[in-house]
Amino acid sequence: MPSADDHRAALRIAVFDRDGQRVVPALSSGPWNDRLQLAGDVLHLAVTQGADGAAHLARRCASDLRQRGRDGDDNLADQLDAALGDRPVPMLRPLPVDLEQLAGILEGDPVYGGGRIDLRTGEVWPQAAIDYVLETGEEDPDDNPDRWLGVWCEGSRDAYRDMEDFVDTVADGDQADRLSIAISGRGAFRRFKDVLARWPDQLERWYLFSDDRQRGRARAWLAAAGYTPTLPAGPST
Repeated sequence: MPSADDHRAALRIAVFDRDGQRVVPALSSGPWNDRLQLAGDVLHLAVTQGADGAAHLARRCASDLRQRGRDGDDNLADQLDAALGDRPVPMLRPLPVDLEQLAGILEGDPVYGGGRIDLRTGEVWPQAAIDYVLETGEEDPDDNPDRWLGVWCEGSRDAYRDMEDFVDTVADGDQADRLSIAISGRGAFRRFKDVLARWPDQLERWYLFSDDRQRGRARAWLAAAGYTPTLPAGPST
């Protein structure tokens, strides 16, 4: 049986190839309650491409998202409902932004985080890339401030809460105790992953859990800024 990581990889490949028809069997053949944000994005692609069976799965996904109600879940459910014709299109401007890249500059160390989004292309610029351009004397092709959406790092508080919540889902009492100890004090993130590495299944589950929450927070942040993410363009043919 394919692992959860294999299943997630299949979804990502379908997105990269812009192949909505491949999404339906990928989601029909494996669990996706722990990756609702990614599932919703790929189902939105499948619905807009008219893939057979996508509408049923998309309605189920939207319902699951609303029932769960984490950051970004209602935003994605609204997007799915609009694609299905079940509700008006949200009054948000579409932007082809990579939510994982956005999450990467939204969270973490404020000293190194933050950056900006190119509102013309959806490209995410980490602050390090901006600093490099400034240091090397390279100029932006367009320095119009209306082209850029600034992103300020919000720190690691939400990521730490993710670890706490994940520990609450660990059924094995000994594992849960070890993880609870690992996230106490400085260096919690490194220790947490070091301890999780002892149990590959739990580590895989953590990556799914963390990725799903980060995508949801990035989506909610974009919605608050007036935008809704669309999938970046796939490879040229």
